[in-house]
Amino acid sequence: MNKIENVDWKNALKKLEAFFGDEMDIQSALFVIGVQELGFVPDRLKKDQKLDVMHVAVCSLLMPYGFYEFIGKDKDGWPHFDRVKKLPPLSEKDQEMLLKNAIIEYVQQF
Repeated sequence: MNKIENVDWKNALKKLEAFFGDEMDIQSALFVIGVQELGFVPDRLKKDQKLDVMHVAVCSLLMPYGFYEFIGKDKDGWPHFDRVKKLPPLSEKDQEMLLKNAIIEYVQQF
């Protein structure tokens, strides 16, 4: 991550922290974005449901890149997505960079 992107990342986290009141990292940012996209906070989330919320975030964040498209919500209000194209093979570091850049762009909307 170059210096400018690092500053953008830190600013995005500060914006999320100011809104939610907790210190953020990439995992917590994905969770709160997932809740935002979900539109409600489900009662007492189990571990697998927390992962589902984070999956909603990942799909929502990668839609502008053309990897997913929103297909609708189920009867419980959970959004569903179709994968439009596969992600290219990425290292763990490159995956993290992609998500960080997507989070930066998402947060800049607010």
